[in-house]
Amino acid sequence: MQKPELVLETVISDRFAENAYLAHLEGRDDCLVVDPGLDVDRIVNRLTERRLTPAAILNTHGHADHIGGNAGLKKIWPNCPLIIGADDADKLADASLNLSQQYGIPIASPAADRLVRNGEICSAAGFDLEVLETPGHSLGHVVFVWKAIPHVIFGGDVLFKGSIGRTDLPDGDFATLRDVIQTRLFQLPDDTIV
Repeated sequence: MQKPELVLETVISDRFAENAYLAHLEGRDDCLVVDPGLDVDRIVNRLTERRLTPAAILNTHGHADHIGGNAGLKKIWPNCPLIIGADDADKLADASLNLSQQYGIPIASPAADRLVRNGEICSAAGFDLEVLETPGHSLGHVVFVWKAIPHVIFGGDVLFKGSIGRTDLPDGDFATLRDVIQTRLFQLPDDTIV
């Protein structure tokens, strides 16, 4: 049986040029919101325009530019589960740890509804996503892998076009990031979409 077509929309936060993603399967009215950045109104407007309801908010890690929209989304959809890697959960409510304090925009996110670890499956909106722990950019960074054909990775700040994520931030580590890319991400099929 063929999987339904993925409909993916990018919402870019102007301040840090961070990409938030709205992902849904064709024919469904529920969706995933991945890394809701600082422009939560833009995300809510897109969801409203497309008549989509978030089934899960996925945070790849706890830096401010990736969690800035959590509170706004949870205010509108309080029962929508907020999911983050277990080792980055402490960043959600701490403006110093999530790096928002240093930019003069202290952000506190609601607590996570679910903490995930390597190998767990997150099921929502018709997706079954495998969690891969990918530390290096941050200690608790995770990616979410949809094993469709081709595979799709919601990768946060592990990989960029022609580059990798920063490792000069607190709890970043270049050797760890290099290792996790080689041992976890390079093991995925060559046609994987990041």
